[in-house]
Amino acid sequence: MRKRTAVITGVLAALLATTAFAQQPKKGETGKDITYNRSKGNCLACHGFPNQPDAEQTGNSGPPLIAMQARFPDKAVLRAKIWDATASNPASFMPPFGKHQALSEEEINKVVDFIHSL
Repeated sequence: MRKRTAVITGVLAALLATTAFAQQPKKGETGKDITYNRSKGNCLACHGFPNQPDAEQTGNSGPPLIAMQARFPDKAVLRAKIWDATASNPASFMPPFGKHQALSEEEINKVVDFIHSL
């Protein structure tokens, strides 16, 4: 039993260390970098990026990220959606990037700036 507990503790410690490391924004990392990064935002997994020719293998389970300023005239509403989409739609399958600390405040701000520019 002690060995099992030690293994579980070790795995949890490794996961926490990886999460803490992943949240350190890289110097010069842009919102686009974070959005496209499969280990960070990974917005490409669910959303299409029709006006971004370098966005490869995009998903179609989320709405396409186009005309974002028209759809979200108030950038704070977009930020709230990225922070925790389940707050406005409990059935949303979009990950709550801020609420679950998948992205730091700085990373979320960069992603919001990039997405809002589309």
